[in-house]
Amino acid sequence: MQSPYPSTALDAVRRAIADQLSEIRRDAGLTGREIAALAGWQPSKVSRLQNATTPPSDDDIRAWCRACDAEAGIPDLLAANRTADSMYLEWRRVQRTGLRRLQESRIPLYERTQQFRVYSSTVIPGFLQTYEYAVALLGNIARVHGTPDDVTDAAAVRVERSHIIREGGHRFGILLEESVLRHVVGEEATMAGQLGYLLSVMALPSVSVGIIPAGRSRTMWTLETFTMFDDERVHVELLTAAVTVTTPGEISQYAHAFEEMASLAVYGAGARALIATAIDSLD
Repeated sequence: MQSPYPSTALDAVRRAIADQLSEIRRDAGLTGREIAALAGWQPSKVSRLQNATTPPSDDDIRAWCRACDAEAGIPDLLAANRTADSMYLEWRRVQRTGLRRLQESRIPLYERTQQFRVYSSTVIPGFLQTYEYAVALLGNIARVHGTPDDVTDAAAVRVERSHIIREGGHRFGILLEESVLRHVVGEEATMAGQLGYLLSVMALPSVSVGIIPAGRSRTMWTLETFTMFDDERVHVELLTAAVTVTTPGEISQYAHAFEEMASLAVYGAGARALIATAIDSLD
């Protein structure tokens, strides 16, 4: 069954809560219909909660635990539920004050992070974007999401923020699907300049760029774009939301996924050859 949630991380948290509710019911020796009768619900609601197709409200959790005489479990379940809620932030809410403010808000996190691990299946990561590429990309984002038009200022902040790739104390592991090189953002000249810049930053000692060739037999499927900040948090980028992952177990899963992807990539001369071919295809 297809998940109703927009990311694997959020799906896993929601399913863990549903599993805990099911376990509490079984420990109480109750059926789903009995839970429904005690809580005053339709039986279908119990099914949706246990299958994680509908997220529970705080009141749902309280009613469930009281019906099962398991009120001691309420605080932990409420905390887990609120964590799941906080993981999902609507882009419109995040971006309502403009893209420039969003770029500026991330500067402290970027400056204190020592190791960045970025996997992108969509676009060139922000750290490595030229001003022209950033303007074209952020312009598309503003148009799709209907955010305030401060694209040029936001692009300038993004490029200025990227000074950290040339400073000590930061390391960058970048993995790109080859399709990212072929997805033309802006004019062809903009894309050619971006790919040329990507070739130049690959020479920096703090930056490692791997390209996952198209058509390669793989053990890891294409994932949503994500950025790891040390081992503290992961930002996952979706069309309608930004998901922040802070649970250690989930961060470990992303670290493992990054290593799996890294084993599929080519580096050095192999990566440069794929980028050069993508530049030539623009002619």
